[in-house]
Amino acid sequence: MTNALVGARGIVDFLLDHARTGVHTAGEIALLAWDSSFSAATGVVRGSFSWDEFFEQAWFMTRVSLLPTILVSIPFGVIVSVQVGGVAGQIGAHSFIGAVNAIGVMRQAAPLVAAVMIAGVVGAAVTADLGARTVREEIDALKVMGISPVDRLVAPRLVAAVIVGVCLSAVVATSAIMTGYLLVVGSGTVSSGTYLGAFISFGQTLDLVMAVLKSAIFGFVAVIVAAHKGLHARGGPKGVSDAVNQSVVLSVILLALINVGITQVYVMLVPARLV
Repeated sequence: MTNALVGARGIVDFLLDHARTGVHTAGEIALLAWDSSFSAATGVVRGSFSWDEFFEQAWFMTRVSLLPTILVSIPFGVIVSVQVGGVAGQIGAHSFIGAVNAIGVMRQAAPLVAAVMIAGVVGAAVTADLGARTVREEIDALKVMGISPVDRLVAPRLVAAVIVGVCLSAVVATSAIMTGYLLVVGSGTVSSGTYLGAFISFGQTLDLVMAVLKSAIFGFVAVIVAAHKGLHARGGPKGVSDAVNQSVVLSVILLALINVGITQVYVMLVPARLV
């Protein structure tokens, strides 16, 4: 009986300790997000924004994520087209394949695939870079010299990630939609006019706005989490490796939850377009 009570108490203490750690981490991430956003906005207005760092990071993010994004979006478009085409064939709704493919990719797939690429490729690189600077005490050296690491390192990466995330979303949408178009129209399932007509009939301008908004939010969240983990890396190379793993896992979980929330709000507030 005593051993059972000790074990239960240990489990409760373990859960409470992790809950406190999670709340503390969430607060730090929120504070870093505010500081970075404020720093970027005021830096651009005052002319103190680090444009050199911004362009360097934007080019780096594009270089490491563009090709993987295209390689993921093409098979994704094929899978969606095959699955949707199969179901549409069973119910005799071939004419709606274009609407389902294009709108589904634009609303959900494009922002989420771009976000996963930002979190897995760009976020890991940002965490590793800032983590290495932290364990080498370069971050402490900047603070001693009166230079804010948030202004100098985090804010430019944040702005670059938001812009690159939106651009990657457009790449995913274009690649997946064109792949589905070529597959469905090329196989003779539907005509080109039917495919495009379904997309035009059911698509809305708000679908594009939602895709851009999602991509910007996902890029913002992924880099903020990556920057936080990198700036709090401890314990040498192993600590940097652990920070990278934590950054990727936490970013993907947060992006999935945020995507569900935004999608539910969009469905409730924006009525479906009636033809």
